[in-house]
Amino acid sequence: MSGDRRDVPTVAGDGNGMVAAGNSGKPATPAVVSVTPSQRLRLNPNKDHKPESYEDLQLDFSPSVFSSLERYLPPSMLGMSRDDKMKFMREILLKYLPHGEGTRVQRHREYRQKIISNYQPLNRELYTMHPSTFFLPSFIKAISDNTEESFRSIMSEPSPGVFTFEMLQPQFCNLLLSEVENFEKWVNDAKFRIMRPNTMNKYGAVLDDFGLETMLDKLMDGFVRPISKVFFPEVGGSTLDSHHGFVVEYGKDRDVDLGFHVDDSEVTLNVCLGKQFSGGELFFRGMRCDKHVNTGSQSEEIFDYSHVPGRAVLHRGRHRHGARATTSGHRINLLLWCRSSVFREMKKYQKDFSNWCGECLREKKERQRLSIASTKSELLRKDGESTT
Repeated sequence: MSGDRRDVPTVAGDGNGMVAAGNSGKPATPAVVSVTPSQRLRLNPNKDHKPESYEDLQLDFSPSVFSSLERYLPPSMLGMSRDDKMKFMREILLKYLPHGEGTRVQRHREYRQKIISNYQPLNRELYTMHPSTFFLPSFIKAISDNTEESFRSIMSEPSPGVFTFEMLQPQFCNLLLSEVENFEKWVNDAKFRIMRPNTMNKYGAVLDDFGLETMLDKLMDGFVRPISKVFFPEVGGSTLDSHHGFVVEYGKDRDVDLGFHVDDSEVTLNVCLGKQFSGGELFFRGMRCDKHVNTGSQSEEIFDYSHVPGRAVLHRGRHRHGARATTSGHRINLLLWCRSSVFREMKKYQKDFSNWCGECLREKKERQRLSIASTKSELLRKDGESTT
């Protein structure tokens, strides 16, 4: 492992539930909910089932999460009332909230509503998805074609599991930067206490908190999930159903760097918005499951990436990484942590993550090597006995 690595990578949580572990690096204790084996979620979605709408209910989680999760309900539950299905799905989702987080979620919902009721947006065109003015034509075409070939035509994969591509129009970057500046000014003028994006960044803002949640949901559903379905299926890329969207700021009088950590996400989208800056490179050190998050890196896993405004980086949340110091100027990045409630439920029943965890894969290969060596030794021994 390089000198960039800390002894224990921090789990960067958003501080608002969903497996956020804070700065301890230890997973939070989930609430205990009894679910029998017959009530476990399906491994694959029921594509013929039309889920109900939950938009009219006051819920702990986004209504779209319930609609998405409903396709994975066991067959015995599909005919139940909407209320019964909602309660069952809510129990599953609450497993990922630490004890006492229910009250915190309620407080955060009230906090967000207070902002939205009082904050006046500067650029209202940001709050509705407009692909032609948000994204570059090459990116829109790749998503429209919706094939691995079309995605790879605009992408580079400079290190396994790290994809980079040109994504955002300069105009969109400027609009979002000015909106963030306007929000921060409003916060200061109103002497409003702002919740920061996660447990590691002291500067920046949660975009969902001032009205951009719906737009970011569409960004995840229509643009991030199709790519993730192809390149990250083993971590729930096809079932992303919730997000945490925010901007982070680095430079003088802002955060300087970001320690070695993993994200509280299945898939992370990271796009540089600008402005002028030096330094701030991302360093990647390989993908790890919870069990192996603190193991060393192999040489082929070590990769550094330099940000370019408008260019996106897409990687698994469990891909260990950090940010080097921004040595001059001011760097602002848009991040979208995309999550899959289905994957989080399913991984409880898995022990081997060798299809994506580098250390699980190495352990599996070592077991295979020892097994082959043992078999060869036994065959040689028997062959020697038969010739004497």
